Amino acid sequence: MFSKILIANRGEIAVRIIRACKEMGVATVAVYSEADRNALHVALADQAYCIGGSEASESYLNEKQIISTALLAGAQAIHPGYGFLSENAHFARLCRKNGLVFIGPDPKDMERLSDKAVLKELIQNTGLTVIPGTKALADLRDAAKEAHRIGYPVMLKACAGGGGRGIRLVRSEDELEENWYQATSEALSAFGDGSVYLEKYVYPARHVELQILADEHGNVVCLGERDCSLQLRNQKLIEETPSPAVNDAQRGKIIALSVDAIRRIGYVGAGTLEFLLDKYGNFWFMEMNVRLQVEHCVTEMLTGIDLVKWQIRIAAGIPLDFTQADIPMTGSAIECRVNAKSCGELQMLHVPGGPAVRFDTCLIEGTQVTPYYDALLGKLIVYAKHREETLRKLRAALCELVIEGIPTNIEDQLAIVDDDRFVSGDYDLTFMGSR
Repeated sequence: MFSKILIANRGEIAVRIIRACKEMGVATVAVYSEADRNALHVALADQAYCIGGSEASESYLNEKQIISTALLAGAQAIHPGYGFLSENAHFARLCRKNGLVFIGPDPKDMERLSDKAVLKELIQNTGLTVIPGTKALADLRDAAKEAHRIGYPVMLKACAGGGGRGIRLVRSEDELEENWYQATSEALSAFGDGSVYLEKYVYPARHVELQILADEHGNVVCLGERDCSLQLRNQKLIEETPSPAVNDAQRGKIIALSVDAIRRIGYVGAGTLEFLLDKYGNFWFMEMNVRLQVEHCVTEMLTGIDLVKWQIRIAAGIPLDFTQADIPMTGSAIECRVNAKSCGELQMLHVPGGPAVRFDTCLIEGTQVTPYYDALLGKLIVYAKHREETLRKLRAALCELVIEGIPTNIEDQLAIVDDDRFVSGDYDLTFMGSR
């Protein structure tokens, strides 16, 4: 096991990783930008180093500065969290070159699996059903040809990255050119890679993803599914597990297929297989995220398994000490992402409590929300034995959560949770567009 880990991230995920390390007896090193000098993760870590200016490109994306800091501090490993460098194969290789363990998949796996078009070729041979689509497109003319072959409507998607960026729905040939330039430009800006591919638009559908852990000893487990269909502009707002749309027979089948697929492609680490679930109960594979997901904690609440600790253990070569049959998946857990609507200074924070209520956050009084990073302030997660009870607990927790000085989406989340379609569990990816 590692004695010291550098966390190459910020915000609530940096705090989450530091807390996991403390529980494991592992020392931590925080890095921070000028804008985050007074951030919570800086105060909680055993050591902290400023690595650059407020812009992410000057700090949290500064590969050489992060590596130099890790070596200076005597860290053996780097945890990238999610976002920033978490899916950057070049950075993972740089870690290895300097004798540091990158807590994540092998760089070769990151390259072959992060390219969504390449990944689909691999998945097609595993028994999972892949959404009809293309490889990376050469140009607009190639896109027009392939869209005609697949049939409109289609989705343009970035080959690299995630988080809803570089994605456009194209309903007809007339919409293709404008959406092509928008998608490629956004992908290039967000990921440094403007390549995109096409896939068939499945409608109506739900976004369902399966959480995987796999070690280097050949052990693979699936920690159930998360329903991530509540999205605004391709950004997830609410996640729940289990999905109200998946019955036990469907769950057992897709878990077995997913575990087998991970074994076949030889993946090691924490990962997520993402699917569209159509109205007929068919799972259509979309992509795989080779990192920790933002919404990992809702799975932790349901199963009681600490995904961050297991990420670290797997990177240290420690085998999983439980099997698929050992994973408890009873009850219901729901997570709301609490986002800032604009910049501001936190004047007061009151966090709800009670059994099985969790708020993962980086907020402390005086925290400044700046324009340099994403808007996520925290994640409110609750668990109960039955979904109806979970919904009541979630409403109460949202009402109790107080964040003053920073405009948030708490009221918006309450409106969703009170919507009859969400209460019934009968919702899909069109939910936010119809409100």
